[in-house]
Amino acid sequence: MYRFISATYHRLIEGLDLSQTRYLYSSFNLRNRLTGLIGPRGVGKTTLLLQYIKNELFKEGKSFYFSADLVYFQQATLLEFVSNLHLVEGYRIIFIDEIHKYQGWNQELKNIYDAFPSLKIVFSGSSMLDLIEGSHDLSRRAKLYHLHGLSFREYLNFVLNLHLKPIPFQKILEDTSSSLSQLKDVDRILPHFEEFLQKGYYPFVFEDPQSYYEKVSRVIDKTVFEDIANYYNLKTPNLQYFKRLLSYLASIPPGDLNRNNLAKSLGIDHKTVEHYVTILASVGLIREMRPYEGGSPGLRKPSKILLNNTNLIHAMQQYLGQQPSKGMERELFFVQSLQNADEPIFYSKQADYRTRQAIFEIGGKNKTRDQLREIKEPSYLVKDDILHSLKGEIPLFLFGFLY
Repeated sequence: MYRFISATYHRLIEGLDLSQTRYLYSSFNLRNRLTGLIGPRGVGKTTLLLQYIKNELFKEGKSFYFSADLVYFQQATLLEFVSNLHLVEGYRIIFIDEIHKYQGWNQELKNIYDAFPSLKIVFSGSSMLDLIEGSHDLSRRAKLYHLHGLSFREYLNFVLNLHLKPIPFQKILEDTSSSLSQLKDVDRILPHFEEFLQKGYYPFVFEDPQSYYEKVSRVIDKTVFEDIANYYNLKTPNLQYFKRLLSYLASIPPGDLNRNNLAKSLGIDHKTVEHYVTILASVGLIREMRPYEGGSPGLRKPSKILLNNTNLIHAMQQYLGQQPSKGMERELFFVQSLQNADEPIFYSKQADYRTRQAIFEIGGKNKTRDQLREIKEPSYLVKDDILHSLKGEIPLFLFGFLY
């Protein structure tokens, strides 16, 4: 079996494209003995690991990659296999993909870590909640990296074979003209942006754009009916609530849904809704946002709930009888871009959203500053469908360059 798994590993490395790498690649390192890469299904974790191996480690011949979801590991233990790789074959760095598919992975990974102090272990998995909760005993040992879907910048780099760099959030706010000038040679940026909003978040879009939504639907189903079902031992009737919740989110105005009205709409109790929302956020299918208020008022106000990314809105349309709201799409892109870049963002009673630095109102090219006129703090009108901007205006697509 070692020979078969080794042949698979070498075949994956040989067929790998190194022309473009993800935003996390430059900061990914193995200084720790135990390193984890976690994120939702379909965002490219396996490719990142294999690219790192091929670029940094493969020539030395001391690293080995395998996936823990192989049928072989239903009868063999990770500990036995890794022990053979290290002590017999001489590998010093072991990459274990899809580790959450292996029952009891948490304890066994700890045993491997303790048993082989000269070994470095890298693990990855799609079920974020499983890995974060499961890594509790390993939290002092493991360095965790979080991978999100493609940014608009990365999408353009892949589509046009460019090497556009990220633009810091503060620079976008303070020097919008200079930020835009970096992109002056990018042809058809607005049509590309429209394509990205519909089909650009998951890297498998470049494999076959025609089957993209089918694959996104598969990501949703596998996350709900495999990852969530197996980890929580939930039965099919309970799992249908997850699909209903996602469909609901794809059909209502942005931010209208919170835990309170969701419980009423689905006909289940608040505690169950809170549990389901936490699960869906942890596995990367939805995202939450707190109000910009401190103290008791902030605690009493419910979080707003949105789908995780704009592509999910379009993928969910096959279950609905209406086209997605353009306003919903714009706002979700803005939120996903900032949250994925680790910029704290809140919903605001003064406008649509705010960060700790500024307030933002999102709209189309004809949107006016009326709602921002009385605001004393720094405020910006974020407009879709524009290439250039006046003072206090920022093109929406520019926030796709944060990471």
